[in-house]
Amino acid sequence: MVTHKLIDLPSSTKRHEGELVFCRNCVMSSTRPRIEFDHRGWCNACVWGEEKKTLVDWEGRWKKLEALCDRVRKTDGFDVLVGVSGGKDGSYVSHELKHKLGMHPLAITVTVPLALRLGNENLERFKASGFDHIQVTPNPVITQKLNRIGFIEQGRPLFGWQINLQVCVLRIALALDIPFIMYGEDGEIEYGGSTETKNQWSYSMAYAIRVYLSGHDPMEELKKIGTNHSEADLYWWRFPTMDAIEKLNPQASHWSYFEDWDPYHHYLIAKEKCGLQEREDASSGTYTNFAQTDTCLFDLHMYLAYLKFGWARCSQDAGIDIRRGAMTRKQAIELVKVYDWQPLPEDFIVQYLRYFEMTREEFDAVLDQHANKNILKKEDGIWKPNFKIE
Repeated sequence: MVTHKLIDLPSSTKRHEGELVFCRNCVMSSTRPRIEFDHRGWCNACVWGEEKKTLVDWEGRWKKLEALCDRVRKTDGFDVLVGVSGGKDGSYVSHELKHKLGMHPLAITVTVPLALRLGNENLERFKASGFDHIQVTPNPVITQKLNRIGFIEQGRPLFGWQINLQVCVLRIALALDIPFIMYGEDGEIEYGGSTETKNQWSYSMAYAIRVYLSGHDPMEELKKIGTNHSEADLYWWRFPTMDAIEKLNPQASHWSYFEDWDPYHHYLIAKEKCGLQEREDASSGTYTNFAQTDTCLFDLHMYLAYLKFGWARCSQDAGIDIRRGAMTRKQAIELVKVYDWQPLPEDFIVQYLRYFEMTREEFDAVLDQHANKNILKKEDGIWKPNFKIE
């Protein structure tokens, strides 16, 4: 086994090429896209976690949110659009907007492929707790084609659906004249990516394509699915024209800008107020049981993160718990060894093969092509780490 030691990074060096570096506060590594480290070796997620405690004016940011709500609040119709899956975060944000800020939110769900029963049940419980809701189901055939392309070419089995998340929400906002769009957390800021929006309450369509879609323009990706689909067929994957957007100029924001983001707190509130139920056992690839319960493709998505980057669902969950003071780094390292470094569970393989229209050999070949051979090695058919976290 190759041991990659932590190295000191001068303050002017954001990443150290050729070395696998682990954050000295959590367990995230230098393989994460857009990650940076400070002079102590802390990743930007941990630096942000520290800044949130002392440097961020949360009272001022909350007043900014109140002012935004006052500006767009309607007496008739919906004034804010919130993406929900029935999970903890969307439920929490919807609840706070309605009951704390006096808004009239319209909750929107973009139908996810290979939905899990628990996710569907939680969505029904959320609606029954007193929310207006709309569900958009883009053509599943087109979604499947784009997801298959994303899986093969990028190692992103939810790629088509990720495009939908951005496009569908924007189109519904324009169609129903809803001036405010609220997402949950800014994952780049909270988990260790780009920090460019750290002090910005809104973000642009260009930023969504560059960061959330990794620079893959939906129009270019749509060319790959063939010519059997009309422009109308591709409605939910094509961003509206700039003229249409500028006419309403809806503002897209993240709740995490206005309030210290705490997923465990959201879970408790969503469970109490919106009927959220957790899994009976831990979710695949981690020790928690109350997050990402809407689709089994998320399990594959996070296993591919392990193959490409050497970290997965457990590393991200552990980092959250370290930063909120619920876990030590030593404990997190032991959990990572148990959960992140395990092979893909067989639970949903049959569904994956059917969905991607592949044989098991073809499916495994796609996984192998995305495996990072610099940090992983294959032994007895299992990709294992060729590194050690210290």
